[in-house]
Amino acid sequence: MTTTGSGSTYDPPAGPAHGTAGAAASARAAARGHGPPRTDRRVALVTGASSGIGAATARRFAAGGWHLLLSGRDRRRLEETASGAPAAAVLPADLAAPDGAKLLAEAALRETGRIDVLVAVAGIGWAGPFLTMPHTDIDRVLFLDLNATLHLVREVLPAMVAAGRGRVVLVGSVAGSVGVREEAVYSAAKAGLAAFAEALRQELRGTGVGVSLIVPGPVETGFFVRRGRPYHRAHPRPTSPGRVAAAVWDAVSRSRDETYVPGWLTLPARVRALTPNLYRRLLDRFG
Repeated sequence: MTTTGSGSTYDPPAGPAHGTAGAAASARAAARGHGPPRTDRRVALVTGASSGIGAATARRFAAGGWHLLLSGRDRRRLEETASGAPAAAVLPADLAAPDGAKLLAEAALRETGRIDVLVAVAGIGWAGPFLTMPHTDIDRVLFLDLNATLHLVREVLPAMVAAGRGRVVLVGSVAGSVGVREEAVYSAAKAGLAAFAEALRQELRGTGVGVSLIVPGPVETGFFVRRGRPYHRAHPRPTSPGRVAAAVWDAVSRSRDETYVPGWLTLPARVRALTPNLYRRLLDRFG
């Protein structure tokens, strides 16, 4: 099967990444009292909030009294997610589009003047032999699962650093820790996200801004249907979006750097790091 989980199309940006002048200007204007209305609630921007992990995360933060900025491509479903929140704004966006990350960050900062937490959930999947994967799908998976996330972080980070507080939460995958057969590009994108989280965490020490990486195994969402191939493995069993959302909440509340969901999924990554030959023999046998 060689289909993606996204119905969007895009042209990958050909030039260098855009700067953050718009976002920084919004933050400065808000600080001078000429920006959007101030809110006493903490503000969380959640991407992929129209369903699955993103929607569950939004509900968890809403229960905690946060002001939510909800982004995704489906306005109707975003409004459903927002309906139970005490304070929420719907910001439809296609992060696979040129300037999608820049436009979303600017809209979010216009709405509330600040972002205390970014939870980057949006992503797509692809399953099938790499030998038959179309080049266009390689670009789409890498762009939305890795590049678009990096661009969005780049856009919101200056305002966080200027404020001296904030947290970036990246939702990775166990596929990025161990590599999964017939998910080569998805695994590569999530591995890149994990390396980015570690490097950025080091850069931001002392700024008041933290970075959390959430590493779930399979999750009971529409992800597998959208990518065109159902989940068929006996282990690990899929977990619920609510459990991942609880891990996101815990990471923000306790300033955790990395969380696996469920926790035992740290074991395959440790075996791979300590005894790679044994790990590969086990992988060859059990897949």
